Amino acid sequence: MATQAALRKFTVDEYHRLAETGTLSEDDRVELIEGVLIQMPPIRSAHAGGVDRLTMWLAHALRGRCIVRVQSPIRLGPYSEPRPDLALLRPREDFYAASHPGPADVLLVIEAAESSADYDRTHKLPLYGRAGIPEAWVVDLAREEVVVGRDPSPEGYRTLQVARQGETLTPLAFPDLILSVDEILG
Repeated sequence: MATQAALRKFTVDEYHRLAETGTLSEDDRVELIEGVLIQMPPIRSAHAGGVDRLTMWLAHALRGRCIVRVQSPIRLGPYSEPRPDLALLRPREDFYAASHPGPADVLLVIEAAESSADYDRTHKLPLYGRAGIPEAWVVDLAREEVVVGRDPSPEGYRTLQVARQGETLTPLAFPDLILSVDEILG
């Protein structure tokens, strides 16, 4: 008689307990995606520089209109707590110190990617859409393009657009903000 292996999914609460017990440390590059611990690749220089550039630009342009959160968790339900490179959040007095933001708190998620672009496109972008986040971008540094997901649904984003160099993007939550794809890509 053959035994079948079963995948054991972790909840967000169990994931947090792994950190509390020291099984995972704050420095571990893992995310909980649909109950599975995903090892994230090391952050390379181009990726870090791109995130820093976008952070500085967005924090300046949107000062006081949202919270610009960098590589910190957002809770998408009982089985997912990704750490997007950037998240633009609704302002909250405590800056989300009492609890991680959830989908209703997130205005835009941005993932910057060199080696993980395919994973971000095929797993994280649909995850954000299924969670109801209104807009998500994958800044693909290798392909020099930005994939934009909008119109969330239970299957993911209904609308996907690819923006390339020479084009501009405007976040849904901030229609007065125009970003050059050239500047986003650096």
